[in-house]
Amino acid sequence: MENQHIIVRVATPDDIHYSNTITDEMESSAKARGTGIAKRSPDYVELKMNEGKAVIAVTDKGEWVGFCYIEAWGHEKFVANSGLIVNPAFRGHGVAKSIKKRIFELSREKYPDAKIFGLTTGLAVMKINSELGYEPVTYSELTDDEEFWKGCRSCVNFDILTAKERKNCLCTAMLYNPLEKLKEAEEKAMADKAPVPEPQPQPQLSVSASGHMHHARRRRRFKGNIKLYERWLRFKRFVLLKSKKEGGATGSKKKFFLF
Repeated sequence: MENQHIIVRVATPDDIHYSNTITDEMESSAKARGTGIAKRSPDYVELKMNEGKAVIAVTDKGEWVGFCYIEAWGHEKFVANSGLIVNPAFRGHGVAKSIKKRIFELSREKYPDAKIFGLTTGLAVMKINSELGYEPVTYSELTDDEEFWKGCRSCVNFDILTAKERKNCLCTAMLYNPLEKLKEAEEKAMADKAPVPEPQPQPQLSVSASGHMHHARRRRRFKGNIKLYERWLRFKRFVLLKSKKEGGATGSKKKFFLF
């Protein structure tokens, strides 16, 4: 990696020779994590490159560094930034963050009115998404397009998803809603012109034994509660994997509060 400049850009048909390398790394990375993503063929990756719906990172010497692509669901009402993968030799240098930022910008350019969402098991990706404006949401707020959910069948945790009636799994759902962001911007502009209000109590987070997250108030403040979410992710994994081991039991409705 020494003395190599990394270029993050929209992929083109000239990049199709990287497709086998990309899909092979996607598969091996998923196996190493013990989770799965929808399996994609080199042909599918090439299609995304030809459509201009992918972002690739390469060095100035032509070595592949990373990749991500766009998928539209529910008649283009929802967009997912999928298949984020980074060459192991280049991990830990901010490449994923740069790719996520560029694919997010590309999604906003191509689908300005669509909600952008993602499912992830990684806290690092959650942090990046949060910086881009995503918020953690329940699965019910994602697309109901059956074709999207079919992609989860290749994941080793698909039985958890089905046992939970597609309402929960080990992945955390995150969503960027452009209309909501516009409303927040308008409210902020109005608030800047108004007297400073009294401080409001922070929302309280609770987690049920089934792994669901609940807020007593509106969900927000992800950036200020990274440690809280880290604890929640560990607890959620413990509960759902325990449920899986016991044959899909849903557990009690008792709630556990994290502070």
